[in-house]
Amino acid sequence: MNASAWNMLLEGAWTTLWISGVSIAIGVTAGLILALIRIARIPVIDQLLVLYISLARATPLVTLVLFIFLSAPTFGIQLERSMAGILALTLNTTAFNAEIWRSAFRNFSREQREAAMATGMTPGITFRRIMLPQMIITSLPGLINEMSFLIKGSPAIAVIGIVELTRVTNRISAVTYEPLPPILVACVLYMAIIGCLVWAQRITERRATRLAM
Repeated sequence: MNASAWNMLLEGAWTTLWISGVSIAIGVTAGLILALIRIARIPVIDQLLVLYISLARATPLVTLVLFIFLSAPTFGIQLERSMAGILALTLNTTAFNAEIWRSAFRNFSREQREAAMATGMTPGITFRRIMLPQMIITSLPGLINEMSFLIKGSPAIAVIGIVELTRVTNRISAVTYEPLPPILVACVLYMAIIGCLVWAQRITERRATRLAM
């Protein structure tokens, strides 16, 4: 491959990285908020969230990307391709993250909550100082796994014309008639991105274990 092909691959990797990164950041936070709302069991709202989570988890990502991009103009909303891609990825990962956070909350020790309340802590302080740090640690493997799935599923945004890593690979293959080199490079780049996530997870878990000792 020539220098131009390498530059295209790196640009495609950057597009994949920043779109996935924004979606992950929003999705993790929004997922926590939705999990807390579901735990509160507010009538009607809880049923609507259950419906959203079920639909988002069941809908193929490429279908969700197409639906958002093509249906937005119907409602008078003009979305750029990148924004439509981010919105689709965010809606998808938020649904999965909400269930991961909700599971961590439900598995949290009731005795710890009761002990914190007995010392005079308010529910808000108990959640922020006692529950949330431990929930982050217990949820981390599931969250990292979901992040990895999202990055590996991000080529779905190419269906609306976003030139991400996999689409760049196809373009280079079509020009050079040598599909193997760009595919191998793309595989290495995907592995590097996901490897960084796994590395960050291990570092976080080690530090948390040291603090807990």
